[in-house]
Amino acid sequence: MAMILQGSIVGVLLLLLMLLLILLLILLACKPWRFFSSLSSPSRALKVGDLERPLVLDDANAHGQSNESTRSNDLEGACGQNEGLLHSPRMHDLVYKQRLPSASLQLNEGDSVVLNSDTIEDLSVGQTLRFLSLTERLAEVQTHVIQEDQNPNLKSDLKNVLLQDLVPKAIADQSNFCLSLMGKRALLGSCLSLEVISGPSCGLRCSVQPTSASRLPLTIGRVSSDLLLKDSEVSGKHAMINWNADKNKWELVDMGSLNGTFLNSQPISHPDSGSRHRGDPVELSSGDIITLGTTSNVHVHVTSKSESQTPFGIGIASDPMAFRRGGKKLAMEDVCYYQWPLPGIPQFGVFGICDGHGGVAAAKSASKMLPEKVASILSDSLIRERVLSQCDASDVLRVAFDQTEANMNNYYEGCAATVLLVWVDSNENLFAQCANVGDSACFMKYIKMTEDHRVSSYSERLRLNETGVPLRDGETRLYGLNLARMLGDKFLKQQEPRFSSEPYISEAIHINQESGAFALLASDGFWDVISLKKAAQLVTQAKERYFEGGGNISEKVANFLLSEAKTLRTKDNTSILFLEFDRKFRISCKVDS
Repeated sequence: MAMILQGSIVGVLLLLLMLLLILLLILLACKPWRFFSSLSSPSRALKVGDLERPLVLDDANAHGQSNESTRSNDLEGACGQNEGLLHSPRMHDLVYKQRLPSASLQLNEGDSVVLNSDTIEDLSVGQTLRFLSLTERLAEVQTHVIQEDQNPNLKSDLKNVLLQDLVPKAIADQSNFCLSLMGKRALLGSCLSLEVISGPSCGLRCSVQPTSASRLPLTIGRVSSDLLLKDSEVSGKHAMINWNADKNKWELVDMGSLNGTFLNSQPISHPDSGSRHRGDPVELSSGDIITLGTTSNVHVHVTSKSESQTPFGIGIASDPMAFRRGGKKLAMEDVCYYQWPLPGIPQFGVFGICDGHGGVAAAKSASKMLPEKVASILSDSLIRERVLSQCDASDVLRVAFDQTEANMNNYYEGCAATVLLVWVDSNENLFAQCANVGDSACFMKYIKMTEDHRVSSYSERLRLNETGVPLRDGETRLYGLNLARMLGDKFLKQQEPRFSSEPYISEAIHINQESGAFALLASDGFWDVISLKKAAQLVTQAKERYFEGGGNISEKVANFLLSEAKTLRTKDNTSILFLEFDRKFRISCKVDS
């Protein structure tokens, strides 16, 4: 009995095993998990009816392929097509695919629809491209397939539709972009800078942009004016300057002044001088001289500016500090200047201060020649490329100073000169390098970029002693001058060979525009009362104070520093040029003082 029972059990187990085997084979043949995969992964599969018939790779003889051929192409093929679009200006052939009469298309992970490409037009350089996700692309294919089924005439146009919608879309045509950019620059217009060069208010500066609607028109006069002239011959509201948007020009108008307004010595007042009527508008150009009354002359400087051209903030402030001990009046001998970009050299700009002594003529000559010499040298493409590749412009600055000194004819006047050269490389990195003679100084966020060339300074005394004629103890002047290096003063240099015009040149600095970097150039009237450490603290304080107020923060910082020098009772002309490199500060060229 035991043997019979044991045999029956073995038979039942074998039967069950065979049944399980048959069930497994049925499962493998039917593949029921496909339906569960479709339900659980809606993002990777399209439901039946989403596409009436699937697209498959095909050529003229592809009608006999099965639905499984859709899966024979892996995702790498599709990615390769997209990469080809980015790396090559042309694509492979994009061919319209015939469709099998199957009712559904199943897309699982790893599956793809690969589209060979047809010849398309080159994408223009500078276009902004938008890439469609796989889901978006398939959805758009679905739309076009349905439309084609409803209208057979659309069949021949499917290729064009796919070309437009399945490749990255160019949403900004280059020509439209260029027109938009030109329009933006026209809107920003030209920055107008005015400097009083003679009269009781000599040294006063004021600038404005055409976009500063709240400040236009700019008025010039003796009472409640934008450019306030303390001249008894100037009327309360003497003249005004406004921007003519139709002509893209600045225009000057006499406001019925008593003593008249002259442009380059030509009267522009109303013909009937006794009527006190306004004159006709007259266009202004860079270099014009406006004369109000008989003594006050205003120099006009028009500079093309735009936010896309100037990648940092600029602020200028200056004051002759007209009264010191005994009420002695000071002539303004400082000259601030900048050119960004240099003419014909859009990657470079020059910023400088010239502090004259014995008069302002040498400072004016140097401030005109230095940027011209730098621009002339950098106009050589080989020199320019060497500066960009080596990040070093020391030879450019040295030659510019040598040529300026050689061309200056100032025998009894001289000046200290500080020049900061700023440039942008092809990767939009900013660099700066400084050169100087004299005692005007520049520093960039705790980095001193200049050297003090006063006779009393340690480094300059070492140089003078090495010439073979050492200084006497306590000697701080040569021929009455406290400077040993300057531009001009040709007569003194003939008498005393220890005088020099050789500039000190700093290392080039890479400017991190995310770290609050700035540059501060100032004449010795500022440094006589404020140290480098104190100046850095004042800059931080001013930026925190004016950050929320809007406007040109660089201008506000420059005027804040100037007011501090006044408070500390500086006894010399004071000029400040402040550059803010932080990206969050907007650009403006208004530089009142």
